[in-house]
Amino acid sequence: MNTPKPSTTANSTQPPLPTDPPFSPDFGSILEALLKRPTHLIAALHQTRQTKAIAILALTALISFVAYGLVIGSFSGGSQLYAAPLKVALGSASGMLICLPSLFIFACLAGANLTLRSLFGVMIAVLALTAILLVGFAPVSWVFSQSTESVAFMGALHLAFWLVALGFGLRLLGLMMKMVGVQSTSHLKVWTIIFVLVNLQMSTALRPIIGTSTDILPHEKKFFLAHWIENLK
Repeated sequence: MNTPKPSTTANSTQPPLPTDPPFSPDFGSILEALLKRPTHLIAALHQTRQTKAIAILALTALISFVAYGLVIGSFSGGSQLYAAPLKVALGSASGMLICLPSLFIFACLAGANLTLRSLFGVMIAVLALTAILLVGFAPVSWVFSQSTESVAFMGALHLAFWLVALGFGLRLLGLMMKMVGVQSTSHLKVWTIIFVLVNLQMSTALRPIIGTSTDILPHEKKFFLAHWIENLK
């Protein structure tokens, strides 16, 4: 009677697939997860109370926005060297906080299984990634800020960099929505338009961010498109 030979398959000879390391709420691990393993970071923010991780992400976003604001302020110099960084950081944080309640409502209507706390953590991660990418664009922005005097061109350049960085940042939000069971993205697309418009209006409400003015903040209310048209003229 022949004894059966042990089965040798490809699965038994292949090494196991690498898995993500355990999430550690320190600066290096969070930064690496934000850039290389965003789903790992989102899962940690959604499943557990990562207060330290959220604090590190918020601090990263603040420092990065201030750093990019310094580059913006170097175009005009003077008081803009401290006013522009403060306005960039304040405007970004305010835009997120203003739009967070509507995002939570839209997410619930779309069937997302999440809490306001986890959504807040992911939005902080969105700001952190956006700010880090802006810092990556900072050397290019600095070269143009030191070699041109056109406020309109610098405004268009910073707007383009911000839109690209924000697009990558909002990708984290899209990944979270998929992870919490949202099938339709129509709610998220509507909210994204609202979020972009709010941030554009904040940049006008906190003007001047690029260029100079006798006042730190404007005394006149103005729609951002009207403000852009006036500067182009």
